[in-house]
Amino acid sequence: MEIKPLIGVTYELLFQLVNTFLLFVVLKKLLFKPVLGIIEAREREIKANLDEGEKAKTEGLALKQEYEEKVSTAKTESQEIIKQATLRAEQKSEGILSTAKQEALNLKEKASKDVEQERQKVMNEIQTEISEIALLAASKVIEKDLDKSKHEELINNFIKEVGEAK
Repeated sequence: MEIKPLIGVTYELLFQLVNTFLLFVVLKKLLFKPVLGIIEAREREIKANLDEGEKAKTEGLALKQEYEEKVSTAKTESQEIIKQATLRAEQKSEGILSTAKQEALNLKEKASKDVEQERQKVMNEIQTEISEIALLAASKVIEKDLDKSKHEELINNFIKEVGEAK
């Protein structure tokens, strides 16, 4: 038995190898280079998009941090404004209360003075009327008109003694 080779070297084999090599060269020139160019362009575009996305992400994070700082600052400022408004309201309230208390004290003092003046006025009127009644009674008793100034002096002394006795 003889062993036969699987592939024999013939001119057909050489012709197929040359055809395959030519087909490879043509495909490389016409197909592989443009396809590789398209693939490389696509890779560059994807890389540029990724870089742009990373840049946008960085900018977004910076904007987010700036926004959070502004919100924090705004919260702090609003709390300070509320605190100051509360302090001003308390101060106004205290001022209004102290003014009202002072006015009440002034009114009370004025009322006390008015009452005292009215009492003194009534006492003077009563004293005058008592003097006149006493003079009239004394003149009726004596039935003659004595010196009016001496009677008034006697009556005033009598009223003062009675007033002190009370």
